[in-house]
Amino acid sequence: MLTIAWDVDDVLNDLTRLWFEKEWLLSHPGCKAGFAELKQNPPHQILGVTLEEYLSSLDAFRLSVNYERLEPLKEAVEWFNEYGGNFRHIALTAVPLTAAPRSASWVLAHFGKWIRTFHFIPSARSAEGLVEYDRDKGAYLGWLKKADILVEDKEENIRSAAKAGVRGILIPRPWNNARGSFTEALKI
Repeated sequence: MLTIAWDVDDVLNDLTRLWFEKEWLLSHPGCKAGFAELKQNPPHQILGVTLEEYLSSLDAFRLSVNYERLEPLKEAVEWFNEYGGNFRHIALTAVPLTAAPRSASWVLAHFGKWIRTFHFIPSARSAEGLVEYDRDKGAYLGWLKKADILVEDKEENIRSAAKAGVRGILIPRPWNNARGSFTEALKI
């Protein structure tokens, strides 16, 4: 049975779009960009702010009730309902340490029927000063030696997973080159 490693934010949920609409646009009413224009992730340069300002806003959203209330992507739930039992599943996400417990709770609340383990690579935040075991998801997957497929929204994570011998599936988002739909991408 193949094991699929799932990124969480922007793959199982719509974090960036909802953060942008519910947090960023409300606190920056002069912002001219729409979600479709966020062609980079992180999008701080497009938004005309520092990386620290962007991360602070995103982290505040992650630590608010807004994150807990995120609905899973309908397409993801439909895929798991139809095909989830054919594979083993793990979550592998990059979040700051302070947000990891909320992310794990969200995954188990919405996908615990299938996803039984939660793994994370701490997103660097200057105040945390954490030990770095793995530089990226590919390094982690190479160490873990359990995943066959990585489902992800960032192309650099797909490339690093390939170096570890893990096949990548890129979920279409404005900041990547994937085309089609979530469902089309997941024809495994």
